[in-house]
Amino acid sequence: MFSPVVKPVSIRSLLSIVVNLNLELEQMDVKTAFLHGNLEEDLYMEQPEGYVDKSKPNHVCLLKKALYGLKQSPRQWNRRFDEFMVSQEYKRSDHDVCVHHGSLSRRVRLSVVIRG
Repeated sequence: MFSPVVKPVSIRSLLSIVVNLNLELEQMDVKTAFLHGNLEEDLYMEQPEGYVDKSKPNHVCLLKKALYGLKQSPRQWNRRFDEFMVSQEYKRSDHDVCVHHGSLSRRVRLSVVIRG
């Protein structure tokens, strides 16, 4: 399993295009991104401290969505994001899987996912 990371050359290229064509650049942080990733396999965790069911203290929780700290979270979120972008008729770059491009009328829109 791996989580795609944008290539530095993609960031430099995007910034160069923005500057040379005098374009507007918008940036957005998605703070809760990993909480929306769907899991492909069953994952269980111990009951969190403070939320232990006193009648069933030895039971475990079946996760329905990804959580921070899971090694699957970044990849699953990236997969979900990619599916959404493709459904919106954006195309994934052949050179960098973290870059999607598309156009809407005369405006060009580009999306770059950066995982740090």
